[in-house]
Amino acid sequence: MSTLKYSKDHEWIRVEGDVGTVGISQHAQEQLGDIVYAEPPEAGRSMSKGDEAAVLESVKAASEIYAPVGGEVVEANEALADNPGLINSDPMGEGWFFKMKIADAAELDGLMDEAAYKAFVEGLE
Repeated sequence: MSTLKYSKDHEWIRVEGDVGTVGISQHAQEQLGDIVYAEPPEAGRSMSKGDEAAVLESVKAASEIYAPVGGEVVEANEALADNPGLINSDPMGEGWFFKMKIADAAELDGLMDEAAYKAFVEGLE
């Protein structure tokens, strides 16, 4: 069973056991427009919650992806180097950025579930 949580920076993390897969939300990719470049973090990198984890560039702007929780990167989505458009076409699936081993599962409690995130996004409009 997986758990899906969202950050106020529009990252999502899908948690299975002690590993979380991280990407950006549908809302974020719609705001950014066509994504032309993505650089996920290297495997083995340790991060704290809120650290800049990855960089992406769209036709509108450059943007950072932040670590929604602390941990160590165990896998980067290498497909993004050749096809950053995956983030636009499937931000919640094939367009993931990295997988991380979560250091402290309690940090997940500070994130929003899907209903809370939807309300958060509606409040921004």
